[in-house]
Amino acid sequence: MTAKISFISANFVARQLGYQMTAGWMQGDSATNDYFRPLESFAERFDAMLSEVSAMGFSAIDIWLAHLHWNWASPPHIAIARDLLAKHNLTVTSLAGGFGATAQEFEAACQLAVAMQTTILGGNTPLLYADRASVVDILKTYGVKLAIENHPGEKTAAEMLAKIGDGGDGTIGTAVDTGWWGTHGYDAARAIRELAPHVMHVHLKDVLAPGGHVTCRYGQGCVPIAGCVEALAEICYSGDIGVEHEPDDYDPTADCIENLRMLRGWLGG
Repeated sequence: MTAKISFISANFVARQLGYQMTAGWMQGDSATNDYFRPLESFAERFDAMLSEVSAMGFSAIDIWLAHLHWNWASPPHIAIARDLLAKHNLTVTSLAGGFGATAQEFEAACQLAVAMQTTILGGNTPLLYADRASVVDILKTYGVKLAIENHPGEKTAAEMLAKIGDGGDGTIGTAVDTGWWGTHGYDAARAIRELAPHVMHVHLKDVLAPGGHVTCRYGQGCVPIAGCVEALAEICYSGDIGVEHEPDDYDPTADCIENLRMLRGWLGG
């Protein structure tokens, strides 16, 4: 199996808080948006982040929207981001996050995906459940796919299949987050096999134990990471795999480097 391995930039969710994220995910989300939004400092700050990702050994990145959000990314932001991605030889495998609640917001997210030269939105939008037809029409217009991430509500593959429905003529599938399957006590490798026709992207993540969502280095938690890679090979998955690890209280860089090494070994490369 060949797969492009990417770094999910949400791994840095706690960075702008000095890895003291005591009030939950949205605290980190807000701090990161505030840090990257100002145009006058965007180039320097985005460049520094990409430099770190490249230095870890990655050649691709999933851009978490707090680093470049459809609701504040102006044409100059986008031009800077594209130039810096080219500078660091990083391709964008997906946008990761929430894609708005209205048709206008969802369209803005799709436009940003096109600008970043990716076809995958890995996350969710409430618009899918309020006006599915509009979501499918917008996805078709822009040549983009919505890969629904399985959190926080879906606890079984059957629940995810119900959300995917008819697949919207190939525009709607899933971004398998192995860590969230582990949190819910559901075998992530089993989920991959059960969702096989609909797997559009993978967030490969380990968590310490079911019932919580404390992420960790591969092999230190409850998720059968190697088994997930085997399952992806079994279903002939041809998409990309994102390395994900988002601790609240320490820098994940060393763990992500090791995760990358381990994943390359499982992939045989």
